[in-house]
Formats: sequence, structure tokens, C-alpha cells
Amino acid sequence: MEEQFILRVPPSVAEMLDRLLSENASDDKSLDLSFSEDGRSGTFVLGDDHFPVSLMDLPCVVESFKTYDDSALVKTADIGQMIMVREPGDSAPDVIEYRHGLTPPLRDARKRRFRREPDLNPELVQRVEKDLVNIMTGATIENAEPEVNEHEGVGDGNAHNASENVPSAAVPKQPDVVETGANAGEPERSDSDDSDDSL
Repeated sequence: MEEQFILRVPPSVAEMLDRLLSENASDDKSLDLSFSEDGRSGTFVLGDDHFPVSLMDLPCVVESFKTYDDSALVKTADIGQMIMVREPGDSAPDVIEYRHGLTPPLRDARKRRFRREPDLNPELVQRVEKDLVNIMTGATIENAEPEVNEHEGVGDGNAHNASENVPSAAVPKQPDVVETGANAGEPERSDSDDSDDSL
């Protein structure tokens, strides 16, 4: 696969970039992109103008495709980052993940579309893990509270005997009925069984 990225530029830079790409290649205007040592910030050079850039992570992976005949599409890359070119006076973003997707439906995608990470207490997770290890080794659980059965009487400490004292609910017996019809000996079929696999 190819290596690709999204280059997002301000409208003024987009006009200059469009003019540069539509003119002849013999023009002296240079086009360059360089990054600093941290790999997240850098400079975009367009002719004599220098613009600051930031490498941002997209909230979701974007697939890119190419076509040669306008009917068959071939996937060329998974794009997960975007290079954002800013005007010289704009401040650099303080986060490395871009909040929005590339299209309007994915505005604020991380907050609206994706499940939030659960707020778990690390001490609780460690205690539960320790209890599970104890259960698997055959030991008892520390700090466990006894489970109270609804049918236990007060002062009856044996849960096994208490379950024996509870009368079982009467289950009505259904009469033996023999099914008659076309499907009496055949198993039931779903709609997916009727699908045509010849394609």
C-alpha cells in the first residue's frame, strides 16, 4: 500500500497551492514540508511563504481508494493522521488528536460517536483480579459478604439446607401432541438457508 496523509490548509494557502499546481512545472516556486525533532510540528514552505504545521491524529481511520475506469475502486491506504497548515499568527493546538472528522457528520466525533472509557478505580480492578485468582486456585475470597437467599429464615445459616426447605413450584404437564403437517419430520429452516450461493 501507499503512504498517504491528509493536508488541510487555510483558504488563502489553498488558492496559492491550486495556482502552483495548475501552472507549468518550470515555475521557480518551491513546495516543501519539514518537521522538527518532535515529529509533531514543522514548517510548510510555499514559494517564499512559510506556514507552521501540526501533525494531528484523526479520531477514526479513513480509507482512500483510486480508480482507473470509474467503476472499480482499489483501496490504496488507511489514513489516520492529518497535517494541518496554519496561518503564521495562529497558535499551535495543545492536543495531538483532532476532535472532528473530515466531514460534517463527524463533527466532534470522539465525544458524540465513540464510547467513553469507563471510569474504573485501579484499586477495585486489582482487588477483583486478586479475588479471581484466589477463586481459580481454590482459596476463599477476602472481604466477601455472604449472599442471602430470599427463602432463608432468620438464624438459618446453612444455605444448602434452606434451598431444600423451599417447595418447588408445580410445573403443569403438557399433553403429548403429535404434530401433523408437511414439516413434521423436517427441521425448521431460516430465510438464510434459502440464499443462493451461486454468485
